[in-house]
Amino acid sequence: MKTTTEKFGATPHQPSLWTRADALKVRADDPTTTQPLVSADFPVLNNDVFIWDTMPLRDLDGNVTSVDGWSVIFTLTADRHPNDPQYLDEDGNYDILRDWNDRHGRAKMYYWFSRTGKNWEFGGRVMAEGVSPTAREWAGTPILLNDRGEVDLYYTAVTPGATIVKVRGRVVTTEHGVSMVGFEKVKPLFEADGKMYQTEAQNAFWGFRDPWPFRDPKDGKLYMLFEGNVAGERGSHKVGEAEIGDVPPGYEDVGNSRFQTACVGIAVARDADGDDWEMLPPLLTAVGVNDQTERPHFVFQDGKYYLFTISHTFTYADGVTGPDGVYGFVADSLFGPYVPLNGSGLVLGNPSSQPFQTYSHYVMPNGLVTSFIDSVPTDETGTQIRVGGTEAPTVGMKIKGQQTFVVAEYDYGYIPPMLDVTLK
Repeated sequence: MKTTTEKFGATPHQPSLWTRADALKVRADDPTTTQPLVSADFPVLNNDVFIWDTMPLRDLDGNVTSVDGWSVIFTLTADRHPNDPQYLDEDGNYDILRDWNDRHGRAKMYYWFSRTGKNWEFGGRVMAEGVSPTAREWAGTPILLNDRGEVDLYYTAVTPGATIVKVRGRVVTTEHGVSMVGFEKVKPLFEADGKMYQTEAQNAFWGFRDPWPFRDPKDGKLYMLFEGNVAGERGSHKVGEAEIGDVPPGYEDVGNSRFQTACVGIAVARDADGDDWEMLPPLLTAVGVNDQTERPHFVFQDGKYYLFTISHTFTYADGVTGPDGVYGFVADSLFGPYVPLNGSGLVLGNPSSQPFQTYSHYVMPNGLVTSFIDSVPTDETGTQIRVGGTEAPTVGMKIKGQQTFVVAEYDYGYIPPMLDVTLK
């Protein structure tokens, strides 16, 4: 009997491992892998909404794409509630932190447009209320399909459950701006299966989200990355010698790290339109290391596959740690084996003096990295903070072999196109 990967012509693979030994090499505040400090006087893109995960319009090869000279980004967005009684403190002042922390429960997909790749203009909702089948619209990827302006938005429909879905619409441009039309019929694609990817029944804290479809530059097939957790009942996983890796004496104790089971999932399309998918075994697992490998994505460069993902300090397992930020791995072929960039996996982390300043980084093929501002200290003790909910300064990063280097910093929310498509 043929395996799933053999049926679709992919090379059968075993997941690559991000080991505890790799994670022990993580070093915060290395200037080559640390995001520059974000000033507390940052500008806010829009005072009426919070934005976080940013998804530039792109093609299936990963290129950030403008249409008729208009750059377009999609963002997870939630209204701010400065006058809502539930977000006022006992003195009647707006508790923006409480409002910010509640945003995930009301996340919706919005879009923005710009002539300059920054200073984004507010477009509005992508889908009308009631189109998405669940309460929350979580992150994914907008794909420009052709010069007719057709766009497939892959995203995560959450609550109830978590389902990878897509909705097709169209981008329309004028000399004055951009609008999104259609986006009226959401198609469910797949959910966690409990055999390769953990389900909510197996773990109430499971993750299954963040679809990132792409065309493999070597075999030309349509695949999709996504975040998942390794299947199995919560607490049942084993952190063995392979997951531990080559640790020095005294670091063999893994504590309760069996609860951390993150993985980067992959699926292959059975059809050219991306309507029919088959999940494959994970590309990468982090059992015993971390519980989240969010928003996985690729940069294809020099014939190599650079796999990037984001993770938090608080999702690390006992005995290992690292900053909020980007982690990366590289392989010579799609199915690996992958090795951690910079020896540890850390590619771009927040500085220890401002550990929550940015998150949800997205590495583009031109070496630019976008993210959002979470919170920045406003005093020397770090007890007073300013909440962001807006675009962070873009960072320039050089990728060279198995190493990366921070080399530049640009304006807030600078996401220039790599190519422009003239609509017909």
